[in-house]
Amino acid sequence: MKFLATTASWTRRPAGRLGWKAPTRFLRSRDGATAVEFGLIALPFFAILFAALQTAILLMAQEELETAVEKAGRLVLTGQATNDGTTQAQFATDVCNDLPALFNCSNLMINMQTADTFADASPAAPTLTFGSNGQVANTWSYNPGNPGSIVVLQVMYQWPVFGNLLGFGLSNLPNGNHLLMATSVFKEEP
Repeated sequence: MKFLATTASWTRRPAGRLGWKAPTRFLRSRDGATAVEFGLIALPFFAILFAALQTAILLMAQEELETAVEKAGRLVLTGQATNDGTTQAQFATDVCNDLPALFNCSNLMINMQTADTFADASPAAPTLTFGSNGQVANTWSYNPGNPGSIVVLQVMYQWPVFGNLLGFGLSNLPNGNHLLMATSVFKEEP
């Protein structure tokens, strides 16, 4: 064994070894490999986690809107909306009362039309037109009909979508939001 003299003390060094780690020994070292591997997969992992969470919230919001439209549609189906003289704003309030706090009630769009036959009743989504301020510029009709009328009730809501990580985007509108739409077609009771 050889001894090296340093200013602080004597240190022991095995014979034939360098004081520095050889480059091959550095490459074979597994110290910190987990941290490096996590660093490589962290962005995709969190992007997938965020996308799954956002999709789950969007599906929950769609189901909540469907349920609220079903409940509010009963007011028209049973003739209460016609008999009480319910206005479009009052009907929007009835729909909004059944929605959770995640929804901004001022962003609800309600379109209610009548049809002569079920074949004429179109549940297709209307084409949205946007104004210069990015808001929907459509005018919606509100016709609860009369007893025996076939009514098409459509309630739409622009759900905000956050981010577009790794190409996963839920927006289906030009302003970056996702259009939620619930439709109910029924014949008003006599």
